[in-house]
Amino acid sequence: MPPSTETLTAERILEATEEVLRRHGPAKATVVDVARALGVSHGSVYRHFRTKAALREAVTKRWLDRTTGMLAVITEADGDPEARLREWFAALFEAKRRKAGDDPELFATYTVLTGENVEAVVEHLTELTGQLTRVVQDGIDAGTFTVTAPATTALALFQATARFHDPGYAGEWEKPGAEEEFTALLELLVRGLKA
Repeated sequence: MPPSTETLTAERILEATEEVLRRHGPAKATVVDVARALGVSHGSVYRHFRTKAALREAVTKRWLDRTTGMLAVITEADGDPEARLREWFAALFEAKRRKAGDDPELFATYTVLTGENVEAVVEHLTELTGQLTRVVQDGIDAGTFTVTAPATTALALFQATARFHDPGYAGEWEKPGAEEEFTALLELLVRGLKA
């Protein structure tokens, strides 16, 4: 493959890595495969990512950040905290279902990568519960929610809804009745916040 004339950036490397992972899976994908896809030497890739593990961690973080960024828009919006809470959870569930359903091979690959990159996952979960904490705090401030510990409440909400966003449950997301079960659980949780 002739050398690429496009400037090699970390973002281009991550895009190519995602494509290589989709084609070869996490067990067989190599930095050489990524470099070949970009038309550069593997040394050029290593100038941006010092190790294969660093590259895999960066691509995992990029994948997780897509969801976090989309949910941040809901978190930071003005408006009714209850409506934002419902929208946030619905968007999280839909994003996870879409990732699992639209590209199951890549979803399986990222499930492997998130297992390897615990730090990136912990950071992701911390960011998500931080977003929820903000929405819960907004609900407390508005008098919508009667709870008194926003961070504890946010973590409890996140854990209670795990079946609808934890990749370990992906096989259940498209089963008949999953949407209704999600809606019923969310309704119960919101009522508890207001009790």
